[in-house]
Amino acid sequence: MGNTESVAMQKRLARFQPEERPEVEGVFDRLQAGAGGPSGAAGTTLTLEMLQGSVGRVAPDSMVRRVYQCMCNISLGEAASPAPGASPTSAASGVGVVREQLVIFLADTLRGTAEERAPLVLTMIQPGAGAAKCHQVAEFVEDLISSVVQILVQSGRLQGWQPKRMGDMSSGVKIMAEQMCSELKATDNGECDLSCLEDWIFRTSQVSLYLEMLVSEGLNVSLSGRVVPTLLPPCRETHWNELSSLLDIPTLMFLAPQLPDGVGAPWRLLFSTSLHGESFTRMMAGLLNHGPTLLLIKDTKGHVFGGFASHGWEIKPQFQGDSRCFLFSVFPTLRVYSTTGYNEHFMYLNHNQQTMPNGLGMGGQHGYFGLWLDSDFGRGHSRARPKCTTYGSPQLSAEEDFSLDSVEVWAVGKPPVPDDDEGGVGKRSILDMDPEALAIIEMTGKTVHSQGLREPEDD
Repeated sequence: MGNTESVAMQKRLARFQPEERPEVEGVFDRLQAGAGGPSGAAGTTLTLEMLQGSVGRVAPDSMVRRVYQCMCNISLGEAASPAPGASPTSAASGVGVVREQLVIFLADTLRGTAEERAPLVLTMIQPGAGAAKCHQVAEFVEDLISSVVQILVQSGRLQGWQPKRMGDMSSGVKIMAEQMCSELKATDNGECDLSCLEDWIFRTSQVSLYLEMLVSEGLNVSLSGRVVPTLLPPCRETHWNELSSLLDIPTLMFLAPQLPDGVGAPWRLLFSTSLHGESFTRMMAGLLNHGPTLLLIKDTKGHVFGGFASHGWEIKPQFQGDSRCFLFSVFPTLRVYSTTGYNEHFMYLNHNQQTMPNGLGMGGQHGYFGLWLDSDFGRGHSRARPKCTTYGSPQLSAEEDFSLDSVEVWAVGKPPVPDDDEGGVGKRSILDMDPEALAIIEMTGKTVHSQGLREPEDD
């Protein structure tokens, strides 16, 4: 190995702890041994077939070829990184990947900055070109997401979720890739150059996270300081045998990190039209007294959307919740819409009242909600011209007034702690037993004197 090559590799190895360096340097030998031992040029190079034997376990073949072409194009000069627009090295012509190229690749993908990862990503997207088209970036991201999903499935990290009883995986991958690529700031002619990718990688954390997962698990690199990401929330108490969920794995990977800190309990299915039928009363039974929830709706035109409720729902004529609530769309686009601060109309739930709207709403105002389900259950609306005042969301459904296809309600937070009083239900106020009675009293302007006589509740 030449002096220049040794300096370049040593600079990269310095990013790892002393105890991690033998692991990084040993990847090359393990890949060769896994392919049946050295062949050709005295075991000095890695071939595409050797890489397919390792990375091919957890990634589609198109992703393996992207990784290989990236390694082959790594310069062994002082910069030691792919040079966009430069011709491939001799390795790319069929000789293979040398040890130093592999070490540089591992160091820049696992411990590199956005500036150092951008040339690698560009070479994986489009080798030998100065810029990539947006659709080429999307194809790369689809391969990357598919690899991560495959890792979760094969490593048994599904956390109780059942992909066969969930939404179409390939559709979810494409929609999530479109969402990630929506963060690209392409040039005026629609191209993504090196600076564009560097900015994108810096702002879109999933790119680095997923790339690290692919490299660590595809090449079996076990670093002492690496924390294996879970990506999916645990799922408990769900009857999968009878369920056909609106969620898919990529959508979960996107939605779970959007939940606020402190909402980390296992997800539990509270209501599904496929299990419990089309009943607003039954849906309310699932919503009430279960803490934070996630509501998913599919209309008859195929649009899927919903909302996150930061508080347990209550039946009352006033708005409830706080600024942690949000609306989201799943299909045809994957987006989250947070609160704008314009008003506090976060959540609304009412039933069997004559003077107020009966149904479930989030955002906007009475008769003009960002998301509304009528208590008749078969219909709803998403009215946002041009955007919902509370969440800044556009129209979520295919048509402003939509017909309902299916609904799911998931508990995503810790349920409220029940009273520990020995008397149990017998010691509860009548106003707790009948929240509709409390709502009627409040609407008439009467003062609820017994509220001030309650014993203080534990925080």
